[in-house]
Amino acid sequence: MEHAETRRQTRSRASVSAQPRIPELLPLIPGGGTVMYPQQLLPLLATDELDIKAVGQAAASEAKMVGVFPQHVLDEDRYEGDLYQLGTAATIVRMATAPDGTVHAILQGVGRIKLLGVEQAEPWIVGRIERLGETVDRSAGLDTLMGEIREGFVRIITLSETLPQELAAAVGNLGDPSALADFIAANLQIRTEQRYAVLEELNVNRRLTIVKELIAHEIEVLEVQSQIQADVRGELDKRQREFILREQMKAIQKELGEGDITPELSELKQRLGEAALPEAAQREADRELQRLTSIPSISPEYQVSRTYLEWLADLPWNTSTEDLLDIIRAEAVLNEDHYGLDKVKRRILDFLAVIKLRQGDTRGPILCFAGPPGTGKTSLGQSIARALGRKFIRMSLGGMRDEAEIRGHRRTYVGSMPGRIIQELRRCGSRNPLFMLDEVDKLGVDFRGDPASALLEVLDPAQNSTFTDHYLDTAFDLSRVFFVATANIVDNIPGPLRDRMEIIELPGYTEREKL
Repeated sequence: MEHAETRRQTRSRASVSAQPRIPELLPLIPGGGTVMYPQQLLPLLATDELDIKAVGQAAASEAKMVGVFPQHVLDEDRYEGDLYQLGTAATIVRMATAPDGTVHAILQGVGRIKLLGVEQAEPWIVGRIERLGETVDRSAGLDTLMGEIREGFVRIITLSETLPQELAAAVGNLGDPSALADFIAANLQIRTEQRYAVLEELNVNRRLTIVKELIAHEIEVLEVQSQIQADVRGELDKRQREFILREQMKAIQKELGEGDITPELSELKQRLGEAALPEAAQREADRELQRLTSIPSISPEYQVSRTYLEWLADLPWNTSTEDLLDIIRAEAVLNEDHYGLDKVKRRILDFLAVIKLRQGDTRGPILCFAGPPGTGKTSLGQSIARALGRKFIRMSLGGMRDEAEIRGHRRTYVGSMPGRIIQELRRCGSRNPLFMLDEVDKLGVDFRGDPASALLEVLDPAQNSTFTDHYLDTAFDLSRVFFVATANIVDNIPGPLRDRMEIIELPGYTEREKL
């Protein structure tokens, strides 16, 4: 039994004679977090003075060997602690000194060694070492274990993006179990402690088992990473495919004269449809919406075009209130809101009676209440609106000098917007409000235009059914709007405007009426 066991195992001393002799004293190279194995080629960059002298001394010796020992870690990134007890003797294959004094060398591992003690610390480190042997059980199970390890490492090469495919052929040519374990351990992405565990295991069978476990763990990690990368790649491929399809769809829609309708634009298109735009305005909206689909959403022009379409969608093109043409009720409202002013009330009731006879048609002269401040001109307008059941809008014209306040700005200007007529109609949400133009006698004129001339189109019954705001650039019907004006001094009202108005004088209250 003892003889059979002896035949299955090969002791280190039986194989040492076939390997290069390792001196008992060797210059030492602290390897930091690097663990070197026998037969492994390791590039070395020596920048520390101790290492440079140690490599130089070894290169000058007959053996040309150094001892490479890993170091215990002090913290997360620094390997500056004591040397591990086990290391590797290595031969200097090639060495070159750079102009800056650093040494570049190629080392090849020879065998496992044990550090017995440090004989010299300066000018380079010299250690007393002992060569270590290893044991191996060459039973039938060894070949099976080596085959499983080879297959596992080939699987790692397949999954890894860093290991070259040539390593698979190199592993297949390794028949020595010790060299196989060391070679694979040197190429695995493992921690220093795990590498050292392989180095210090002198029983080759157990070393192979350790490497097999490391391979299994590495495969598990790489498969998870591969799955994650596949998922990410699949998502990227999906997005790229969707992007290509969208671009193709845009090209097809462009050929068909259509555009890419986003949910936002789809909602805007629906609002435009519900607004019941006139034919001309609808054509303008369709043209602008088609143009908007071809403009990138990050472009400033996109926001300008989108704001314009929102104005078209929000205007009361076909929304109005029902008139309450009850003269008796109107008289009651006027008496409720105002004391006295009998002549003024009578003329207002006469005017409303004419509107009733015309079946709600307010076209005709524009009422203009003229009188000193505080005589109830504005409140009379509010009473008329309440009597008719219409919404009330008041716009002060005092000091207005810019024609764009009435007609709006053209969209070519930065910050352009519609005139105040269109703005107020959008705000009230009705196409037939009572619109009071307050202080019409205080309109001004300067280099920006004449607002009074712009008001002519607004107040002229023959023109206001096709009032065109510069911003909208399409006609809006103002013929259903009941315009009422106020003034303090009639003579200050521009002549063309005054000709279109029916002036109703409001005298100041008498002392008795004030009481």
